[in-house]
Amino acid sequence: MSTYRSDVIGSLLRPDYLKEARKKRASGELSHAEFKKIEDRAVDEAIALQLESGLDVISDGEMRRYAFFGHLIDAIEGYDKFGGWAIPFHDDQGNELVFKRPVVVSKLKRIRPMCEEEFVYLRAKTEHPAKVTLVSAQQAAAYYDAEKSKGGYATIDAYLADLVDILKTEVDELVRLGCTYIQIDAPQYAALIDPDIREGYRKRGNDPDRLLDRCIELDNAVIGNHATRGVTFGIHLCRGNNQSKYYASGGYDPIASVFSRTKFNNFLLEYDDERSGGFEPLKHVPEDRTVVLGLVTSKKPKLESKDELKQRIKEASKYVPMERLALSSQCGFASTEEGNLLTAGEQAAKLRLVSETAHEVWG
Repeated sequence: MSTYRSDVIGSLLRPDYLKEARKKRASGELSHAEFKKIEDRAVDEAIALQLESGLDVISDGEMRRYAFFGHLIDAIEGYDKFGGWAIPFHDDQGNELVFKRPVVVSKLKRIRPMCEEEFVYLRAKTEHPAKVTLVSAQQAAAYYDAEKSKGGYATIDAYLADLVDILKTEVDELVRLGCTYIQIDAPQYAALIDPDIREGYRKRGNDPDRLLDRCIELDNAVIGNHATRGVTFGIHLCRGNNQSKYYASGGYDPIASVFSRTKFNNFLLEYDDERSGGFEPLKHVPEDRTVVLGLVTSKKPKLESKDELKQRIKEASKYVPMERLALSSQCGFASTEEGNLLTAGEQAAKLRLVSETAHEVWG
């Protein structure tokens, strides 16, 4: 497995012209062919930005998605895009926004590949190491509602069985096309971190630890045997990211078994502020895995200092040796199309900081 010292989580700020083009495409003002040319331009610019920043591994910026999970909703028939339960996001000042999730309302049907276009285009544009991001089954489990989903699935287990089959097919196809780094995005694990949300689960009759067991089982099923055949699998664990807001807080202690019981090679973790807790849970990471420290925030424009980053990397090395550490931002810059509250220039400075710091630390 390759170790990339400077990594990228996935999403980058969408340019205004792409946001406008997506609206026009939805209203029928743009043809599919015209829209694809605009999408391609945005991906080309995302690739150039990351290469100029000097990152060891790049993505396509998730320019072809309206949200980090958009590839699932756009490619799989059976979801009501905005019909799910609302989730509140907030910031440190108490500002809040409510984001409506999708909900499954009928039998799932794969109408097109989810990520193949993204990877094949990226592969054709650069020989630089590249990754593809894929929503986790555990994240998509949140799109089941016992009442709204009963027309398609009588139980969540029936829904998840079909979902896992779809995601496994996607992984198989990506590997067949030559993809060697697949990142599974699983922010829903944050619900099993936050003490208040855990208590909410208990009050509704759900044991958070049993939910964790199911999450691990789902992730391992999607990976299958590929992780032992030259493909790197990473899992990104954050606490929510929507227009510089979050929905959970707490250290990784309650879900530390993810480190030891899953098949992931890389753990891309959020560690940009006090909400993330300490590095102590990293002691549970097996000796053959890599921890990518998300020390650079994507939520705020202020640029971290290299000295502070190096000091925190040194602190983390008390639990995971330096040779098994890497650096990234704590999350994407635009988990949803609206993007976080910083400029393209500030985003570029953050990416350069990740790259330069990693090269100074690891050479």
